[in-house]
Amino acid sequence: MDLTTLLRQPGGLLVPGAGSALEARLVDEAGFAALYLSGYATAAAGFGLPDIGLIARDEVAQTLTRVRAVTDLPVIVDADTGYGDAEAVSHTVRTLERLGASAVQIEDQVWPKRCGHMSGKTVEERDVAFRKVHAAVSARRSAGTLIVARTDARGPLGLEEAIVRARGFVERGADLVFVDAPGSAEELREIGAADLGVPLVVNVSEGGLTPVLSFDDFVGLGFSVVLYPSNGARVMARSLRTFFHALRRQGDSRGLEDQFLTLGELNEVVGLAAFESFGRAVLAEAGR
Repeated sequence: MDLTTLLRQPGGLLVPGAGSALEARLVDEAGFAALYLSGYATAAAGFGLPDIGLIARDEVAQTLTRVRAVTDLPVIVDADTGYGDAEAVSHTVRTLERLGASAVQIEDQVWPKRCGHMSGKTVEERDVAFRKVHAAVSARRSAGTLIVARTDARGPLGLEEAIVRARGFVERGADLVFVDAPGSAEELREIGAADLGVPLVVNVSEGGLTPVLSFDDFVGLGFSVVLYPSNGARVMARSLRTFFHALRRQGDSRGLEDQFLTLGELNEVVGLAAFESFGRAVLAEAGR
């Protein structure tokens, strides 16, 4: 089911994030309807780097290509700032659309951007932010490729300015809007009550600036898409740290088997059986 159809269904959409093809496979296996290709998770899981503008369009495009090779789920792609002004945003949208993005997210931070839940963020002037969203909307080849417009203005400029920007994004054709890092349930309520006229996005970053509510609570406040952008990378990092420290400490893996999948289980995750079945079918058709 495409993303537009999913968004038209009643209730909200719970979307986990990923930064690698393995995470994407596991999201698909778990039965989710869509996937978020997170900039934070891509930097961390794909490159071992913090989300402070150290990766850009090419790295995101490479990761999307790998993800698209292993899942048919609709993919919302975090394209940071679009990596420049209108011309660069146009190139970013068309590149990611061509590679299979179902939606492209553009934000209004000044490059190099930072994770939305970090301090020290700076945003573009309002007219620049509006121009870039207009460029993103104008650049897409298909109306089925959705544009998610995110504002990080709440931190440096306040919630009122963030809502003004979100409204301006909608006026310039954004399909979804995302006011990042609201700091309280009351601020979430204000965003939901702003009557912006398009689906609203919220993300859950435990330990970040936004309260962690239940899915039903977020939906009740007016949010249509609830993202868990970096949990996969954080789960992997904790599990790997625990295992590698234990392996180093005791010198072998005995007694640690409950910490990892068997080879057979991992082969199942990465689709070995399908490849082997295809190979057997080709050999049979060739008469061998």
